[in-house]
Amino acid sequence: MTQPDPSFASLVMDKLIPGLKNEQQRLNRIDRWYRWTHEDVRLPRLATKEHRELARLSKTSWLGLVVASTAQCLFVDGYRSMLDPVGDPAEINAQLNRKPDDPIPPVKDKPVAPEGPWRIWLANQMDKRQSAIHRAAIAYGYSYATVLPGEDFTGEKMPVIRGVSPRKMLAFYDDPAFDDWPEYAIECIDSGKGQERYRIYDEDTVRTVTIKTRISDDGTPNFTLDKTEHHEANVCPVIRYYPDLDLDGRTPGEVEPNIALAARINKTAYDRMLTQHFNSWKIRYIAGMQEPDSEESAARDKMKLEQSMFLIAADPDTKFGSLPETGLTGFIEAHENDIQALAAVTHTPTHELTGQMVNLSAEALAAARAGQTQKTDGYKHNIGGSHAQTLRLASFLDGDDKHAKDITGRVTWQDTSIRSIAQAVDALGKAAIMLHVPDEALWGRIPGVEKSDVAEWVRMRNLQSPLEQMQANLDRQAKSTLPPAAKGVPGDQSSSANGTAPKAKQQVTAKPAG
Repeated sequence: MTQPDPSFASLVMDKLIPGLKNEQQRLNRIDRWYRWTHEDVRLPRLATKEHRELARLSKTSWLGLVVASTAQCLFVDGYRSMLDPVGDPAEINAQLNRKPDDPIPPVKDKPVAPEGPWRIWLANQMDKRQSAIHRAAIAYGYSYATVLPGEDFTGEKMPVIRGVSPRKMLAFYDDPAFDDWPEYAIECIDSGKGQERYRIYDEDTVRTVTIKTRISDDGTPNFTLDKTEHHEANVCPVIRYYPDLDLDGRTPGEVEPNIALAARINKTAYDRMLTQHFNSWKIRYIAGMQEPDSEESAARDKMKLEQSMFLIAADPDTKFGSLPETGLTGFIEAHENDIQALAAVTHTPTHELTGQMVNLSAEALAAARAGQTQKTDGYKHNIGGSHAQTLRLASFLDGDDKHAKDITGRVTWQDTSIRSIAQAVDALGKAAIMLHVPDEALWGRIPGVEKSDVAEWVRMRNLQSPLEQMQANLDRQAKSTLPPAAKGVPGDQSSSANGTAPKAKQQVTAKPAG
């Protein structure tokens, strides 16, 4: 442990730590509503134990459901760049540089290992860790990822990508609406036992400091510098993820703007449960009956009262009657209206919040999710840009200057739209036949297919003989050039009922030269 520079200590104590703690107070309230530990419905001062228990039962994590519904539509399944063609780069370069008289280069009969930024992504297990970054960004408004030099478990050089919750980290920007890289970032490592530990990130180093929260009597310094590490990133290695960013640098999430609406839903649920608990049955009364003379007579009368007995009064002025129970229909309708309002404000499909879905077709489901689809498309642009920034920095730390300078690199997102695999393949097949889109360019758009799957398919295709490849190309060209038959012509069996392209009537075969 060493004593830090006075200017650095002043920066940490006067700016970084106060800023982090102020932001933590705001984010802790968001966290309570995002999870299920938010405050109860406000009760009167003389509330009983039953009232408090009903208030506890009326709480539902509505905003957590909104965040989950949106985050489930965001999953990165590949990386695309002009510098990163599909397949083995060595084989592709050999094909491109081959002269007409050169022999066809051999094709590897083993799977193609991922390279470039996608290798770093898979090595850091970001296929499973990305969801935590997305959920935090959607819930709190932003989240972070750090990229630092490191090694994998085999000792090979590998940049380390790590997601960090905004409740533990805060980055400071000169212009939060425009700057890509922060000037400083502070991360809380540990807090307790009379001391707090922080990491301070800047463009050159990562410094770990310890601050004693209790004043010591032995004169031990309250601020000590534990460790200093140089990262050689030339920028502060912290990347901010956000679903939405305005020109003032504000990043509202899905939770904070809708806390009042979620509290209103819980209040309506509490009112219904209160009425259901105390006023959901009829109250029978008797007016004008003579009271028993003694306690023994009252006890005998109570023993006579049973459900199957009739009560008879000698006094003709005695009246029997009942008070009706309080209806719950109005409370239920109000509760449903509040949920529908939450669905409209957050662009969440109503059936995902209410669970009510009756025989909806695929078109109706797509229309119901149209608002959420547009919202998540915008989120994909912003979060995808942060992923690309993360991978460029990781490539720089990995010594890959080519991908570090590649501004065309971007992540690809898994297709989570409501449609069957048959519909997706049919649409992609028509794009290949009618629009002449290369098959390899469409493979990655099949739902559930990742970048590694496409590379494996390309390798398997390349293992075919040149004659088989030429035959497949001729067959595909023949199918795409045949004129379509007139729809609905009697006796014409070449066209299908739905007007698709007719089948080829002649088989085109390739003959070897000579």
